Amino acid sequence: MLPSRSSDRTARRWRRAAAVAMLACALGVAQAADAPVSAASAARPVQDPHYGDTLFQFYQDHYFTALTGLMASQQFERVGHHADDAELLRGGLLLSYGLHREAGGVFERLLDKSAAPAVRDRAWFFLAKIRYQRGVMPGALEALGHIGGQLPPELDEERLLLQANVMMASQDYAGAARLLGGAAQRPGAGLYARYNLGVALVKGGDATTGLGWLDGVGQAVSPPMPPTEEFRSLRDQANLALGFAALQGDKPEAAATYLQRVRLDGLQAGKALLGYGWALAAANKHSEALVPWNELLRRDAHDAATLEARLAVPFSYAELGAFGQALARYNEAITVFDQEDAALDDSIRAIRAGKLIDGLLAANPGVEMGWFSGIRQLPDMPHAGHLTDVLAQHEFQEAFKNLRDLRFLADNLQGWQDKLSVFDDMLANRRQAYAARLPQVLAQAGTSGLGALAQRRDGVAAALQRVEEEVDTAALATSAQQALIERVKRVNDGLAAAGADPALDGARERARMASGRLTWELAQDHVARLWAAQKDLRVIDRELGEARQHDVALTRAQVEEPARFDAFALRTAELAARIAALMPRVTELARQQQQAAQDIAVAQLVRQKERLALYSTQARFAVAQLHDRASVSREADRAPKP
Repeated sequence: MLPSRSSDRTARRWRRAAAVAMLACALGVAQAADAPVSAASAARPVQDPHYGDTLFQFYQDHYFTALTGLMASQQFERVGHHADDAELLRGGLLLSYGLHREAGGVFERLLDKSAAPAVRDRAWFFLAKIRYQRGVMPGALEALGHIGGQLPPELDEERLLLQANVMMASQDYAGAARLLGGAAQRPGAGLYARYNLGVALVKGGDATTGLGWLDGVGQAVSPPMPPTEEFRSLRDQANLALGFAALQGDKPEAAATYLQRVRLDGLQAGKALLGYGWALAAANKHSEALVPWNELLRRDAHDAATLEARLAVPFSYAELGAFGQALARYNEAITVFDQEDAALDDSIRAIRAGKLIDGLLAANPGVEMGWFSGIRQLPDMPHAGHLTDVLAQHEFQEAFKNLRDLRFLADNLQGWQDKLSVFDDMLANRRQAYAARLPQVLAQAGTSGLGALAQRRDGVAAALQRVEEEVDTAALATSAQQALIERVKRVNDGLAAAGADPALDGARERARMASGRLTWELAQDHVARLWAAQKDLRVIDRELGEARQHDVALTRAQVEEPARFDAFALRTAELAARIAALMPRVTELARQQQQAAQDIAVAQLVRQKERLALYSTQARFAVAQLHDRASVSREADRAPKP
């Protein structure tokens, strides 16, 4: 930073401090992005339609609908064939919303019952994940120790990384290195395992071996397929860590080699260009160092690396003896720092006015709550470049997710409040329709004459019993047979009235034969006709029973239906009261959460202002030294020569 050769030790300390800070950031433990909790449900045929509907909503990213629908289906016992999987999915969804206590309770209940080994392993895994996120490392290690060999492949790989992260969080770097060592050496081992192994070894004191693993990640070649952005970013992060580690160890040539591997269009490009310049400067190649630094100055003017480069450029000019250019660049840097400070003040005022949060919510609409949805569009802000460091903070991301979920809950409550008013209207219409139709139904029921019908039935039953007991075949004769019986009777009565006339003997014989034939036919069909009549009587009994049930139901409905209306009205009133109580609470929580998110953003910008103040002080001090040097030089020139 200082414009003279005597400043070399100060510059070296500055570079080393920057390298240590960058190394600390770069050596963060890498972890794959949380996979959605679809792994909570093993792939197998869906037997319950309601569980299938839950999975459909889940895979559409409608997590809130999936969760509420699943809980309703569980309440009404509609997912019996998938009870354990459904409960595991519910726990995973609760976990995705950050409800660690509720999700932990779900997993612990699953473990208390005799679930299948695959379900138990997944429950232990998610329970370990919860405990890790809550900072309960011994409990997380205990849960990981209960996992058998029934995890799906994608979860088993994540389990390994999770266990290594738990060990490193417990300062057991040697144990994490041993755990990752075997996995990292297997063919096809993932970059995360190798990267985290390198981190564990470096933090455990074996920097040489650890940096070797990081070097392998930094030079990794993608499988025979287009490399993903995740693959490239992790490779850049490894090279950045290697570069700043080399700078910290006063190895500028090695640092330059590592930093040259970082992509110029990646997220780490700014830091890499800055570090590459310092590596060249540390090797006294100040003219070459100006190349990456000047490239950096053409990039995002708000980036911290760019702002630091504004100090590095005049420093190298001074080291090259170009004091005029150094002075001009320092003054230019002071002007830029002052402008940036004013711009930060504008951004802070805009954030405190709510423009950042409102803009993010408007630019990133979400249909439902979603823990996995991130910020995809930036809002229109006075200086959008200031948002990079703000949005990169995990703390701000979590605060914004909480706020967005609270806003969704507020809209959901408002929607239910509107629906309840519709339910009230529906209930009023039902009451009115019931009151209008009841007199008509009662009138129809009164004209049905169930008592008279029952008496007629009893008469028919008595007649059938007599026919069966007396074997009265004529009683079940058809109308044609009844006519023949009457005709035969008239013939016999006529012949009896005619007396014993021999001339009528032939007629008497024919009448006797006709009567016998008719009696035979009636006897032949009697059993079948009696059975059919009894069957018809049973049908009558059933229909009379149904009519009596309808009559009883009608009587009961006159009592129960108004009670149902009253119960529904009471339910809607209770829900309306709960919603009315929840809405101001959610609104207040959303206000507090927005304030908290804004405070986080402002705090980050205030830190940038503090860094700018430090940069500005350093630049002004360098300008003063240049002026002092020039003044001393002029006095030396005016002094009489011996």
